Amino acid sequence: MVGLTALLLVPVAGCSTGPSEKDVATSFVNAVAAGDVAGAAAQTNNPDAARRTLEKVREDLAPTASHATLGQVTENEQGASAKFDLSWDFGEGKVWRYTSTMQLAEESEGWKVLWAPSVVHPKLQAGQTLAFSEVMPAPGPVTGSEGKQLMAPEPVVTVSFDGQEAGDAPRVAGQLADALRQVDPEITQKSIMDGVGKTPPGQPYQVITLRQADFDKVRSRIYDLPGLRFPTQMRLLASERGYASQVLAGVSKKVDEQVKANAGWQVAVADTKGNEISKLHTVAEKPVPPTSVTLSDQTQRAAEQALDPVPQPAMIVAMRPSNGEVLAVAQNDPADAQGPMALSGQYPPGSTFKMITGAAALESGKVRVDTPVECPPKKVFDGMTLPNDKEFDLGRVPLHTAFAASCNTTFAQLSVDMPDDALPKTAKKLGIGVDFDMPGATTITGKVTNAETVTQHAANGIGQGKVLASPFGMALAASSVANGSMPTPTLMRGQQTTSDGNPEKLSPAAMDQLRSMMREVVTGGTARGLAGAGEVHGKTGTAQYGDGKRAHGWFVGYRDDVAFAVLLTDAGASGPAVDVAKKFLDGI
Repeated sequence: MVGLTALLLVPVAGCSTGPSEKDVATSFVNAVAAGDVAGAAAQTNNPDAARRTLEKVREDLAPTASHATLGQVTENEQGASAKFDLSWDFGEGKVWRYTSTMQLAEESEGWKVLWAPSVVHPKLQAGQTLAFSEVMPAPGPVTGSEGKQLMAPEPVVTVSFDGQEAGDAPRVAGQLADALRQVDPEITQKSIMDGVGKTPPGQPYQVITLRQADFDKVRSRIYDLPGLRFPTQMRLLASERGYASQVLAGVSKKVDEQVKANAGWQVAVADTKGNEISKLHTVAEKPVPPTSVTLSDQTQRAAEQALDPVPQPAMIVAMRPSNGEVLAVAQNDPADAQGPMALSGQYPPGSTFKMITGAAALESGKVRVDTPVECPPKKVFDGMTLPNDKEFDLGRVPLHTAFAASCNTTFAQLSVDMPDDALPKTAKKLGIGVDFDMPGATTITGKVTNAETVTQHAANGIGQGKVLASPFGMALAASSVANGSMPTPTLMRGQQTTSDGNPEKLSPAAMDQLRSMMREVVTGGTARGLAGAGEVHGKTGTAQYGDGKRAHGWFVGYRDDVAFAVLLTDAGASGPAVDVAKKFLDGI
């Protein structure tokens, strides 16, 4: 309950032995301020009409608090007049104050407020209400690293359906679904009616939000249907539907926060359907500045074009090793249907994780790139048989040769020979397992746990077992190798990325040797298909999942100041990922 102070400035003599005109006026404004509609209406000579108006006004203003102060009370020919100050608090410093007047008369039941809508506000009339609304500024455009505009504010139309106003709601829903089928085939009469059923009473169901061009296609068929409303607003949209959708969606949400922070607001007189009649109070919105992101339009388009022909979910993440700027986050349509998997999806990295196993072994000082290692066709680790791909046998070869050929038995043994925490520590030095708060995107780099058994050591060493990573995490690992230390990834310029730790660097000697092995993967190993694509360093990966009969295909690497990870789910082998990487590199 909100307290109210009554200030009696001019005494008025009353004839009644009941509550005085001052008492009634005090009770009325107290009840209005407290949101006690029934209590306020009971102080009037027309409780039903007062209750309806006060309920509607409070519903449409939806204040977080309200306050009232009774002022001057004077005699007049009708009986008495009382001035009072009302303030409506809408939160976040949005407060509307004004003075109103009520007339009171002594009737058979005692003093009553002579009800009229103008008691609530001097400009309010019968059949009207007061409505609060925010006035949103247009969002600023979003530009990429080359200065090209990636998103711009455009008008969108929301198709809202009020089942009660429609009358025969199922019939109208069927007509609406038929018309909208050309812009969204998934909308049906049933989906609309289900949505209406789940929407709180008195609120319209938002069926779909359309670009202006799409709305224009269906406007003639739906505009005159009963129960429909079509509010329009400005929203950030990419120039092409689907362009960088999984990353720009997060950027758009950050811009929306700025739009909200810069919003103006107003209170207006409106009819009972919400149509504005006149403004009573306005606070202007503030303009929203443009947003600059690190995405490269050329790199993003090259990634999307490389992925488009792939039938299964596939994705690419690219970033700049020298400073961590995210250059591209691309997914094809099947991947988009699963969500932002390039940024946060968790997959076994397979043999791409041999970058980490190799780095840990080199960092230990127990091996160098030219150290002879065994690469048998298969090997048993505590009862678990682990084979090479098609059980190839290299015999005894230098470490760099085993890496280029992706010898499972070699790297499983290297992992078994290292401490339980060697791989998690090394993975974190390259960024996998680090938790980032990067404005504009939610990311998960991956997870590498300590190995507790011999079999887990062996499986983790080749990126299977309990090792998981996202394409974002593997692109960061490649960036760390190229840069010599983990760069902090960024997406929105001027907004700082934070993390849960600052990993130590791998030694320059270990990094140099790892880079030379990654180069040999391309020049004479499992990624020879990229030999003509410039000075590419990388690692292929075939990652089994499920029952072990199916596998994802990976390629992770870098060229010049672009590091990237390519993942084709359920590809069966790494070859298709190498092919996609070639198309991507050719495009940049």
